[in-house]
Amino acid sequence: MAELTYREAVARGIAQEMERDPSVYFIGEDVAAAGGVFKSTGGLLDRFGPRRVRDTPISEEAIIGAAMGAAMTGLRPIAEIMFSDFLATCWDIVANQIAKTRYMTDGQLSIPLVIRTANGGGMRFGAQHSQSVENWAMAVPGLKVVAPSAPADVIGLLAASVRDPDPVVFFEHKALYPTKGEVPEGDLVDELGVAKVVRSGEDLTIAALAAMVPRALEAAERLAAEGVSAEVVDVRSLVPLDTRTILSSVSRTSRLFTVEENPRLCGWGAEITSLAAEECFWDLDGPIVRITTPHVPLPAAAGLEDLTIPSTNRIVETIRKESR
Repeated sequence: MAELTYREAVARGIAQEMERDPSVYFIGEDVAAAGGVFKSTGGLLDRFGPRRVRDTPISEEAIIGAAMGAAMTGLRPIAEIMFSDFLATCWDIVANQIAKTRYMTDGQLSIPLVIRTANGGGMRFGAQHSQSVENWAMAVPGLKVVAPSAPADVIGLLAASVRDPDPVVFFEHKALYPTKGEVPEGDLVDELGVAKVVRSGEDLTIAALAAMVPRALEAAERLAAEGVSAEVVDVRSLVPLDTRTILSSVSRTSRLFTVEENPRLCGWGAEITSLAAEECFWDLDGPIVRITTPHVPLPAAAGLEDLTIPSTNRIVETIRKESR
């Protein structure tokens, strides 16, 4: 069992799939010689060469357009969009072409493409480089959406994404890159559409994603000292969504709190809340509560950004208030 950082896990996951399958190649801005702007792809150029690890011009449209064409003709590209905010510049290709081609050709063409992108705030990058946009992708039929919180999940879910016949948008949280976790030796392959209970509890369920998972775990630890037993579910995959694991937890604990970094309006937690209200209504002992970022552009000022994104303190205080 090795201990890797989240960024090291990204490089290992890409290398694992490139080693296994010669049809996998990697394309993006500064991903080769520079090893990525977040230093998450170091060593790949030396290992696989410039034919399979390619730097591109600063054009998201070019990156995604080239990757789509390659996927349509038999390759399995991994395309990096440096910041998830920049998906907006190539969203027509992603939402109107990549997401719909398999459906519109009745399965004659598939798009086995992974779009990796750095998502989320907390790094003082300002409103145009700090958004959590996983709900953008979740709203488009035809896209699968993944957001891991731990290094082992990065590798396993990236492998599952590369091997999937459909396009996957793979959100890596910028604030998690330096975090560490234990990773088993050998190849890792996980499964899309499977949430993970990362802490068992009896009194309430906290559903969290990406960087909100460690905050939810820390909050659960603090609540335990007050006699409140919180179960934490790492959602991991938004499309497909593991409703069975999430709703089973809610039915057993009778309370649900979601912790979401995306803006409150139309966030992923609203969908889970809707499902829980429909499927678990008679099991609930209190209102479902969403702990979210407000519907505002993220500020760059440290104090304001920290107030905007859900913190461990806010999670604890909200649950404490609602559990009285």
